[in-house]
Amino acid sequence: SRAASCSPALGPSRSGGKRCRSTPDAAQDTQLRSVDLDHVIKLLKGSGSKDLEKEQLKTLKKVVKHFENGLPLKNLAQITEVLNLCAEKVNEQEAFTEPLCELIKLFGLPFQKKKSSDEVNYSVEVSQSIAQLGYLMRVPSSQAKIQICKCIVSFYNMELPGKLLSGYQPTSASYKIQMAEVGGLAETLVLSLALVENQLTEKLWVLKALQHLSSSGRNCRLMVKAQAPSRLCLYLNGADPSGQLVFRSSDILWNLLENTSKEEVVNQLSSLECVYALKEVFVDLLMHGFRHCDYQLRNDLLVIATLIAENSAAPMIESGFAELLIVLATFTEVKLPNPLVKGFKLSCSYEDFEMKKLLFNVIGILSKDPSAARLLSENHVMPALLYYVKPNQKPGFPDWSAAQYEELQLHAIAVLASVAPALVDKYLSCQANTLLLVFLEWCIGQDPFFGQGNSFHGTGGRGNKLAQMRYGLRVLRCVVSLYDDAVNINLCDQGAISQLLDILKYAAKKSKEKETTVLLEVQADTLFILSVLCENDLHRKELFSYEGVAILIPFVKMDPKKLYSGLGHNSLLFSALDCLWSCVIGCYIAEDYFIEKQGIFLLLDLLALKEKNLCNIILGILVEFCDHPKTTLHMSIWRGKRDQTAANLLIQLWRQEELDLGVKRDQYGMIVDIKRPIATSFQKQQKIAPVPANCPSFAIMEISESMRAKIYSLFSKLGFENLPGLSAKDFVTLAIIQHYIDFKVGEVWSEISAEIKEEFRPITSDKRTLKVISKVSEDTGRTVVALQTDVLRSQNHHKIQEEEKTYKEIQASRIQREWINKFWEDFLTRTSNYEALKKAKRLQKIARDKSRSKPKIPSGRVYNTDIKNLNITV
Repeated sequence: SRAASCSPALGPSRSGGKRCRSTPDAAQDTQLRSVDLDHVIKLLKGSGSKDLEKEQLKTLKKVVKHFENGLPLKNLAQITEVLNLCAEKVNEQEAFTEPLCELIKLFGLPFQKKKSSDEVNYSVEVSQSIAQLGYLMRVPSSQAKIQICKCIVSFYNMELPGKLLSGYQPTSASYKIQMAEVGGLAETLVLSLALVENQLTEKLWVLKALQHLSSSGRNCRLMVKAQAPSRLCLYLNGADPSGQLVFRSSDILWNLLENTSKEEVVNQLSSLECVYALKEVFVDLLMHGFRHCDYQLRNDLLVIATLIAENSAAPMIESGFAELLIVLATFTEVKLPNPLVKGFKLSCSYEDFEMKKLLFNVIGILSKDPSAARLLSENHVMPALLYYVKPNQKPGFPDWSAAQYEELQLHAIAVLASVAPALVDKYLSCQANTLLLVFLEWCIGQDPFFGQGNSFHGTGGRGNKLAQMRYGLRVLRCVVSLYDDAVNINLCDQGAISQLLDILKYAAKKSKEKETTVLLEVQADTLFILSVLCENDLHRKELFSYEGVAILIPFVKMDPKKLYSGLGHNSLLFSALDCLWSCVIGCYIAEDYFIEKQGIFLLLDLLALKEKNLCNIILGILVEFCDHPKTTLHMSIWRGKRDQTAANLLIQLWRQEELDLGVKRDQYGMIVDIKRPIATSFQKQQKIAPVPANCPSFAIMEISESMRAKIYSLFSKLGFENLPGLSAKDFVTLAIIQHYIDFKVGEVWSEISAEIKEEFRPITSDKRTLKVISKVSEDTGRTVVALQTDVLRSQNHHKIQEEEKTYKEIQASRIQREWINKFWEDFLTRTSNYEALKKAKRLQKIARDKSRSKPKIPSGRVYNTDIKNLNITV
């Protein structure tokens, strides 16, 4: 009570007398009621005398003591103002530093609330107060800056004070963290890094605080907005014996990459200064790092460097970082001295193994950059990767375990698939084709080898050599897809076609045991390689012919249900059809053998599935096959489900294609628009625009993109008459198909006419000619409509005749039934009425007698043929 009466900042008791402290809780509650923060603020605004300064310091200490168990939310705005006034005093008097730090420390304690709703009601004041902590980093006091960072760190490790305020309860553990996000504390703290640039201890504390703040996505976005990635990267190579600077900075960078837009972070890290800084730190850790954590940190920085390398605008080559990484990746395989890695030794530790894989990954990324090709070539990347293209003959290797070597081998071959297309000359000079073919021969051989299959690239390769085969074929696929004659001739001269067919047989045999994604990919890649090698080369097609066709047939016979399995049968079927087109068509021997093996029937069976993505390619293959004389006969013989014919199937596909393209037809399939009978909805929407002579118009492009031109070509070979299995509606559609080329010519002339009128006015003779051409096209449309009408009228007449015939049959059947009923009634009458029976008998006798011929000359005795006493008439 004496202390209360001595301080002007503490008011009198409610009773007007001296205060009494009967219990500690009562004293605490009394103090909370009696603190006049407004008076404290007013006191701190004053300046001038030393006595006032002492009074201010004394009052601040008492305020700190007063709120030592936590700040109530309702007083937070006033406390923040006190904090700001105290910070201003520090600029003038160093004595205010300690009270300032003590006040900041109070912000590290849990805030106190009376009601649950206080957290929401005071959220604006709280977020602004916490944001103010960041602005206080401007105070020229190391102690204050460190205390602010400690306070922020305490948000994430909140501890309750020893004694709680009576009537109050602490806010939730995450409340301060949320308010820090709302107030933008992270952004302010990033900007404050410039204030501690040359102060290592303070910088480390700021980084520690940012490390905690970067665990939130919202904070990370604010930090990126404040250019945190580039700021942090530039500080990486600063002097720091403890190593915390690099560790904390890299950890924050990782959080930014994970919680925000990776592209934006990488763009900020892609400046020349940042790449240089990253390179220097990486080299320092590479050459001088000896602890386990140093190796891990080195690898983390290498991953960040990999992400930067993916950005084509990053100066990886200009900074020399790319060359350093390439040399590091290859020096153990090439074994040539290089000053960049002088003194460095690669150990068998797990961290060095991970670094080796990361370096391979960097090479794969750099291979996509054309400007890096020279570096890759000069630093012997091709021989270094080809070092791994060899059979695994030992259970272990000098440097790595069997599992590690296999993982590196598969990774190296996977990277080779990216590097080889960029370095074709180097690829050929290193005899890579020979090495790959020998390697693939080992893959299908009987040598005992059990793959570990532990890595990403080893998927599906446990206990076999499928993973090695998969990546070996992938390299060949990437190289042959360049369509480089030197590469392809080199492959074929070494018997690649025969060897690839052996691989297909091997994979097909394995697929019968168990079909896997890896096996399907192996077969698809092999078929693609064969397609490229045999395309436009008759001799190679002859090498493929008999054996290749026999292998292709099972692919074309594939169960349609497998197309929806998700394993990759779709891709395999497309590769098989592509191989059929490239390796069989154009070679009479191969075509003939394929047709003998009922290949045309199989293609039509596939076509009957009406799979949109398959139809176009199958129709194209059939059109090419039509040059063979046996094709049309096989197409005419083919029958699908419900005795469907090829002509009917093609017409159904035409109708479906026109429906998809939005071509107008009536309910009977007749032409609606005579002027543009086959125009699609897309064509009608396009405005006429003059185009260069070498640029195809919409009418021409539509031919290559839709199936209608192919269906017309097939009918041109099959003929338009005497086609079995067609209905009247089919004949209506067939009339359009038959005149497709006439309509297409009319379309092209229509476009020409419109373009001419758009550019200039044609002369009279040209105008007359264009009009005649237009009229011819319209007349063709009218002729087709008339033909369609006749077909429908004939169908209608035929229907009427069929109805009349059916009616007559029904009528005859009814008369017959009535006669049978009458006969039955007569029979019942005869059996139930004797007089009726006698009458019937008499009539029968008369009828019999009348039916007998009269003998002209009676001869001899006449015998009676009647049986006496017979009383029946049947």
